[in-house]
Amino acid sequence: MAKKEIRTDLWVYDLLKQAKINFDAQGSNIKEIDKALKTASKKGTGNVGFPEYVAVVKDYLLVIEDKADLSKHIQLNEKNCISHEVNAVCNYAVNGALFYAKHLEKNTTYKKIFAFGVSGDERKHKISPIYVDETEFYRELPEVQSFISFNEDNIDEYYTREVLKEDTDTEKETAEILKDASILHEDLRNYGNLLDTEKPLIVSGIMLALREAEFKNFSISDLTGDTIKTDGQKIYDAIDANLKRANVSPAVKKDKILGQFAFIKDTVKLNEIDEKLNKTPLKHFTEFLFEKIYRSIRYSKSAEDYIGRFYGEFMSYSGGDGQTLGIILTPKHITQLFCDLVNLKPDDVVFDPCCGTAGFLIAAMHNMLKKTDDEAQKKSIRQNQLHGIELRPNMFTIATTNMILRGDGKSNLINDDFLKQDPNKLQLKQATVGMMNPPYSQGSKSNSELYEIAFTEHLLDSLSVGARCIIIVPQSTMTGKSKEEIAIKENIFKHHTLEGVITLNKDTFYGVGTMPCIAVFTAGEPHPADKQCKFINFEDDGYKVSPHIGLLETESAKDKKQHLLDVWFDRIEAETKFCVKTTVEARDEWLHSFYYFNDELPTEEDFDKTIGDYLSFEFAMIMQGKKYLFEEVNDDESTDR
Repeated sequence: MAKKEIRTDLWVYDLLKQAKINFDAQGSNIKEIDKALKTASKKGTGNVGFPEYVAVVKDYLLVIEDKADLSKHIQLNEKNCISHEVNAVCNYAVNGALFYAKHLEKNTTYKKIFAFGVSGDERKHKISPIYVDETEFYRELPEVQSFISFNEDNIDEYYTREVLKEDTDTEKETAEILKDASILHEDLRNYGNLLDTEKPLIVSGIMLALREAEFKNFSISDLTGDTIKTDGQKIYDAIDANLKRANVSPAVKKDKILGQFAFIKDTVKLNEIDEKLNKTPLKHFTEFLFEKIYRSIRYSKSAEDYIGRFYGEFMSYSGGDGQTLGIILTPKHITQLFCDLVNLKPDDVVFDPCCGTAGFLIAAMHNMLKKTDDEAQKKSIRQNQLHGIELRPNMFTIATTNMILRGDGKSNLINDDFLKQDPNKLQLKQATVGMMNPPYSQGSKSNSELYEIAFTEHLLDSLSVGARCIIIVPQSTMTGKSKEEIAIKENIFKHHTLEGVITLNKDTFYGVGTMPCIAVFTAGEPHPADKQCKFINFEDDGYKVSPHIGLLETESAKDKKQHLLDVWFDRIEAETKFCVKTTVEARDEWLHSFYYFNDELPTEEDFDKTIGDYLSFEFAMIMQGKKYLFEEVNDDESTDR
């Protein structure tokens, strides 16, 4: 028993280390806490009593009590509340943790306490947090998989969401951004008479022009509705100047981008003074973007793709046109997850051949920049280590603009057809990481090169040997049964290695109706027959749909992501309902649901319940005159029943 307890203690110790929480074991280095524990005996004798671990994070106190046996997790009293009886406090994890939390609240100055009852081991366990404060009130909170939500970076947000039940600043900001996007869309429609493809270009073009205001070459006050040099011409000239300042090259690339913005100066309605606005629509849009959006983008350090989010909002208003075009923009939390799953390093070279609004490249850039203090390396990341291809001219323009607005990286974007590129030449980029969200639902038997799995093979062939490749595609890509898709999967295995597939939340692309998954490969290394791949069910990712807003992060999202990463990098074992490790064939369905089996041994309670259910069923049938269902029938007997 002692050995099992030590194993649990060590596992919890590792969890706290991974969460970057400073803690003390069997006591505390903080004088008032240690003094209070001198009288914290769980038997109520007034003698010493120590929980397994104690930590202080900001002004919160964390108290952790663990037990090796899952059956010793919690004991409830006759009122279905956590029991305070001495036996329960001594022998059950949650009961003991709550006891220590209440004792410390009374005997220290700490009044915001999280108590954790932990039982089991890394593979099968329960971690139950409870919040305790000076009101003698305690609140049982949803189970967690790690302590990531309680470190210095996250604990305030967790407290706001889960204890106070209030929206965080991030959630309030998100709601405000989406509200602004809706207002701007309406204004673009009402005052600009613009095509759906032109709306995001107006946004990105004005953003570039506003950058020139910093150099005194553009001013909103200069937009006067002049008929000789129109507001659109002034904005267009500012765009041109900023592209030069950003050193967008070669010249043909700059000309392509400028060509996409030409409608700003050429559209009469945009440049005439509107009677309702008493100004031109262009000046109205510029004022709005400066006040509501430009400042947020210009000074934000996160991987948020603001223009991409605006584009997504505009597409959602356009009657589903985005789906028709195969345009599915990747959410922020997925672009960040990509960086984590491939363990991005500051010396990596990242390639996205279907870069859209450059969401993956922006996330990768910020992720890599955070991991180095070397200014020369930071310059190299921006100028040399981010490569993208985008087929659609309008999206290419938005991607380039987005990269400029978010801190460079635009010089290696190309407006071209990825599938027409020679992978041998693309290999010369020496990309060590490939990231992709390819066009969806474009492939068919007559156009097999447009299958998502075909895009995947082409990307793998374009990366350097040993490169990590990560894609997000519909689950149907991993189950593809057509001859063409099977042939591609078999060819992938001849030259590349599948590391694993992660099934995602069905609402990841909320409003689109795509069931997505993430697949990770190693390029240029044939798939070994005995390779153990990971197939993970991450449908419960901690994100939920909020009406009128879309997909929102809940308080459990960080915790669930941490658990995913711990399993992916083999830091912990997981139950097969979450992760199955197995060899795989090219013709298999590369999904968790295909390989999953229930390996949980039934408990004595499960057995008793099953027998009870059967006996209840038998009694009910006998009472209905169907006793014959339970009578033995000899092989040579027959019945008309």
